[in-house]
Parts: sequence; C-alpha cells; structure tokens
Amino acid sequence: MADKTYWTGSDKYHCDKDLAQVFHISRTLGMPLLIEGEPGTGKTELPIQYARDLGLELFVYPVGSKSNVEQFVASFDHVKYLRDSQVEILNAQREEKGLASKLTTGGRQTENMSDYVVKGPAVNAFLSPNSVLLIDEIDKAPREFPNDLLYALSHRKFILPESGEEISVSEENMPAIVITSNREQELPTAFKGRCIYHYIHFPEADVMRDIIQKHFPQIENKIVDVALDVFYHLRNIGLERAPTTRELLNWLKYIKTYSTEEAIQKIENIEGVGTLIKTQGDLEKIQRHVLRDPDDFKRRSTPN
Repeated sequence: MADKTYWTGSDKYHCDKDLAQVFHISRTLGMPLLIEGEPGTGKTELPIQYARDLGLELFVYPVGSKSNVEQFVASFDHVKYLRDSQVEILNAQREEKGLASKLTTGGRQTENMSDYVVKGPAVNAFLSPNSVLLIDEIDKAPREFPNDLLYALSHRKFILPESGEEISVSEENMPAIVITSNREQELPTAFKGRCIYHYIHFPEADVMRDIIQKHFPQIENKIVDVALDVFYHLRNIGLERAPTTRELLNWLKYIKTYSTEEAIQKIENIEGVGTLIKTQGDLEKIQRHVLRDPDDFKRRSTPN
C-alpha cells in the first residue's frame, strides 16, 4: 500500500501547511497533485525531497516541446523486433544447412510482443509499489499530451502498445504523482479536473529565511538579513524576470564563501548579479538604477 503519512517537509524542504494538506489529500485519494506557481518556488523539489526523505523510488519525466504519451508511458521497439525476426529467419536457414551455431536475439522471442515494449516512467511507477512520479513542467508539452493522459488518470491504467498488456493500479496503491506547471500555457480543463490543484505563492521573507536555513544551517544571520533586504528590493523594482528562490540560494552559496564582513559588502554591491538576473534588459536596469546609486535604489524599491 502506498505511503499515506502526513508529510510536512524535511530538513531540506520547507512545506507549508497548505501544501502539506493538498499533497496528503492527493495521495489519500490516489489522484495526481498539480502544482502551479512562479519558477523557483519549490514545485519540482517537493516530490524529489519527499522521495528522498522517505526512501521511496522516484521516477521523473521532464516535459519538453516534443513530449508525447509514448515516451511517458511505453513504446514498441519496431527496429529490434524486425532485426530479431531476420535473425530467426537466418537461424532457420543455417539449421537447414546443418550449421550448429546460431545467431542470438538476447533471449527475446518475436512471438512475445512484451519483449519489445520499452517501459516509460509512468508504467515503471505503476509497477513499483509505493513509488513517486514527477511530471515536470507539463505546460511545455504539446496540447495533446495532457489530453492523452485523461484516460490513464481517470482509470489508473495504461495499455501497452502491440502487446495489449494492461498495467493498472488500485486507488490505495497509486504512486504519489506530482505534476508541475509554470503556466506558460493554460492546461485543458478536463485534465485539471483529474488532479488535486495547488498554487504556490512566492515566499514571504520569514518563510524564505526558513528555506535558507534548511540549505545553509551555518550561515550568519547578518548575511541573511542583508541578502534578503537586497533580494526583495530587486523583486520590487519591476524587473522583466524577478529573481527566484533558486537564484537566491545560488547567490548565497557563492556569497557565504567569504567572511561575514566581505560577504555583506559583496551583497550590498550585488556582486555576482548574474546569479540573480537573467535578461539583458534587467541587467541594464540594475546597472543603471542599483549599482550606480544603492541608496537611491533602496528608496525607489521600498513598498509604500
């Protein structure tokens, strides 16, 4: 039976009460959890850290613009099947000529279609009790991809190609499925209806402080105070792409290699700005309004 414990995070992952609740509901009902939100808010890390914390097997499908249901579920290796068919013909001819040696198919038999089915992460997760399945950034997929998953999500079963074998799982044994989306495109309503939904809002400073503490337990509070002040100022000045949690952690990973005094000075000068800023326009804006006059930057970006 799949794990149904109420998971509230780990020493490496901050899971607030709302997220913990919907994650628990999705696993209790045997339904996927669809998480939307700004990039870098911990959507992808949830199933990864959950699996790591509980020692569960994790299957990951990173979605791209050419993703299709065959890659995700299973595909039939027609090339290998054709090659093995030719090997069988050649072996029959060799036997007629009295030759004892045979060519090998690696134990595969052409009459057994399942020997040529290449299982994807979805089928492997269904076949692995108490596992975790991550479908990452589904909003990058072609429109038909989420629609093709409707039957499987509703009936908890897949039909393997050519062999016709049915892979199914009960509601109680359904793997923990987490689907993430950055909302690059709207997902079909019918697809959303098969999921438990949650939107992760960007963390407030007190939550962000806890996240930093989990990643860097030895970091000085003074460094964190100054870094958060600068970070949220950057998020408030109307950048094209505001820095995210992931980028803040990368910045601090660099900054904390220095002494406290040096680290604070580098933070105030936004040294290593390339870890935070990801577009040319934003970088030019920072250089114009921040690096030239840090005091004016703080006055402009402080919320009223």
